[in-house]
Amino acid sequence: MVSNWISPLWQHRLLFLGVAAFLMFVRLLPLNTTAGHLPGPDLLLCLIFAWTVRRPEYLPVLMIAAVVLLEDLLLMRPPGLWTALVILGSEFIRSRVALTRELNFGVEWLLVAGLMVAVFLAYRLAQSLVFLPQPAFGFALVQIVWSVVAYPVVVAISRYGLDLHKPATGEIDAYGRRM
Repeated sequence: MVSNWISPLWQHRLLFLGVAAFLMFVRLLPLNTTAGHLPGPDLLLCLIFAWTVRRPEYLPVLMIAAVVLLEDLLLMRPPGLWTALVILGSEFIRSRVALTRELNFGVEWLLVAGLMVAVFLAYRLAQSLVFLPQPAFGFALVQIVWSVVAYPVVVAISRYGLDLHKPATGEIDAYGRRM
């Protein structure tokens, strides 16, 4: 069959790369050129955390590192700082995949929200330690709130639009291995 020439694992990895590229492209577009607008959510962070909670094997660490480092370079952030913090956050989730499989969505949302707050605060702390200029704390706080609010939307789109679901207990893959 034609649909079997790429495994579902690689289909989802390529899909993630495409969505990440689209999100970076939209973020670089000059849509609001006037000052004073509130910052939007970090949808790429929401996407990485949502996919890592649901299917951690779809997002290897090197893929996350490459995508977020490219975003760092395109958005002219300090290269590697945000990348390292996102990798630490995603690996924190990945190490608790057995726990998150059994969690309902409300508890998962609280876990990811706490992790987003921790990543944003660590980023601001690291920038302040080396005296880098940063946006006002209120703007960063608004971005955190928007990211936490956008997480359920990203999860819903990933689940119902992209068919990315948590594996059920005892579910096996195409090769007969337990997931």
